Amino acid sequence: MEINKTEITEWFKTLQDQICAGLEDLDGTGKFQQDLWEREGGGGGRTRVIKGEIIEKGGVNFSAVHGPISKQMAATLKLEEGSFYATGVSIVLHPKSPMVPIIHMNVRYFEMSTGVWWFGGGIDLTPHYVVPADAQIFHQHLKNACDQHHPTYYPEFKKWADDYFFIKHRNETRGIGGIFFDHLTDKTGISKAERFAFVKSVGEAFVPAYREMVQRNISKSYGEKEKNWQALRRGRYVEFNLVWDRGTKFGLDSNGRTESILMSLPPVANWVYNTPPEAGSEEEKTLNFLRKDIDWLAMTV
Repeated sequence: MEINKTEITEWFKTLQDQICAGLEDLDGTGKFQQDLWEREGGGGGRTRVIKGEIIEKGGVNFSAVHGPISKQMAATLKLEEGSFYATGVSIVLHPKSPMVPIIHMNVRYFEMSTGVWWFGGGIDLTPHYVVPADAQIFHQHLKNACDQHHPTYYPEFKKWADDYFFIKHRNETRGIGGIFFDHLTDKTGISKAERFAFVKSVGEAFVPAYREMVQRNISKSYGEKEKNWQALRRGRYVEFNLVWDRGTKFGLDSNGRTESILMSLPPVANWVYNTPPEAGSEEEKTLNFLRKDIDWLAMTV
């Protein structure tokens, strides 16, 4: 029997529960607050937000929405008109310390009344200060998740992430990338069950990967200089999410809940006119790492 949207939806709910429990344990003091909401056009979700000792602002959202597809959505997704169903979990965590990276994950499922369906998602890391050893460990977590399912997944989806999480008007990547995938169907001979199993592995990799990033960096000291840099890097994060991110655009185009969609934005960000970092500084080193096609796993660190 083929996996159906009800089974997928229930698993996404369970994933939200598991990730929230894992993050509360990691933070130590913060507890998620839940906001249940309904979408006027059909469906709804559970928005959960946290503010703690480590996570300054974080959200773990579950949604399952449905209804007639708008002409704008149909044109954007290159689909025939009809009704749609979309469900998934989306996460963004903005840490208090500038030495701890921002992380994002999204895993999702979409289907049309015409029978068209696909999975999408990914995980990416945005350090305020790029540490190559951390980048290597993070990418190894993702490669391990990918390699359980197909040998081409990691190199293909790593490249896709480099291209997707790219701030074109700045000519820099948002961070050190990760993996990104979309429109995964059974057209290449990989079954729906196999695609779903891969998405599960990605979702389950999130907490272990981020826990290691936090543990490696949480004890590092910082001062006003680092906090100012954090605010500037957060500004870049805002630019990407509002200008280039397809998930943000889809949420707004589908009349999603604005508060939940914009949960991804940091609590404080800054933009300063034409202030290049000091030559040889850690800030300059970070900017030099914000480019596509770095093979983090092959790098000597």
